[in-house]
Amino acid sequence: MEFLYEYGLFLAKAVTLVGAIAALIVVAAVMGRQQRPQKGELQLTNISHQLEDYEHHLEEMLLSKEQLKAKEKAHKKEEKAKAKEAKSKVDEPREGRVFVLDFKGGIEANEVASLREEITALLTVADKQDEVLVRLESGGGVVHGYGLASSQLARVRDAGIPLTIAVDKVAASGGYMMACVADRIVAAPFSIIGSIGVIAQLPNFNRLLKRSHIDYEQHTAGQFKRTLTVFGENTDEAREKFKEELEETHGLFKSFITKYRPELDLEKVATGEHWFATQALELGLVDELATSDHWLMEKAKDKEVLKLAYVIKKNLANRFGRGVSEALESVLSKVTELNQKSRY
Repeated sequence: MEFLYEYGLFLAKAVTLVGAIAALIVVAAVMGRQQRPQKGELQLTNISHQLEDYEHHLEEMLLSKEQLKAKEKAHKKEEKAKAKEAKSKVDEPREGRVFVLDFKGGIEANEVASLREEITALLTVADKQDEVLVRLESGGGVVHGYGLASSQLARVRDAGIPLTIAVDKVAASGGYMMACVADRIVAAPFSIIGSIGVIAQLPNFNRLLKRSHIDYEQHTAGQFKRTLTVFGENTDEAREKFKEELEETHGLFKSFITKYRPELDLEKVATGEHWFATQALELGLVDELATSDHWLMEKAKDKEVLKLAYVIKKNLANRFGRGVSEALESVLSKVTELNQKSRY
């Protein structure tokens, strides 16, 4: 009896602890859902200065004291000459700068929230003498998210500011949709490029529900308010309509690419295939084989290079709460989302 009492007490404590943790998770999820998005801040980093710091640090380790003194003397002389030259050019147009933005996009393209802030801020100070480099990494995602991201980049091009996209790893599907907006696409040789196509996929549990004697009802107003369904019985008419919508979306995708890269042979490249950049160069999907690091180091030789980022800072409660909330929402809504979304 004493053993059973001890075991029951232990079990009660364990259940209480698990229940308390579960309650905390639910509260955190609710907090994450209810909290307003945290306000971000703009950060500006001088990449030119960083490169100079690397150079000076290595010179200190590699050169002798005499060599360092001679180098420092020559540097001071050069700086004085530059300052004197700058004074004589007060009324002349300033030299152009290079602004660097980073975009690493997920399936939902949530990163567009920061991108739009960065571009809005950029357009308040940049002009046609400046350049913009976007270091892009994305395998694509939802149509509306990447459509908005591409439109944000088009704001830079419409302002007449030279826009370059650098792809070090991947710019496929919606990622390539963004890249094609640029005046020039630079890609690392083994980066993945292309995938100009549209995909949508979903499971159907109708037969499983029937075997379990579970009825599923869905009511709509409008013949094609919903085409394919996850739980209901799909019809050939619904499938045909769904395919038609995918084709329409693919057509919009191809039209968008033609607008910015009219020289492309869409019959060859808009098949949904992807290529390594070495192959993509031959197809005209990219303009140059190089890493973003190489491109920036070349520009830094005669221009100031500045990295602009809009950073949203989240406190611990916000990160935990929003993370749990997003995880729960993802599990609960993924199946229905697949029925509603096609993606690039």
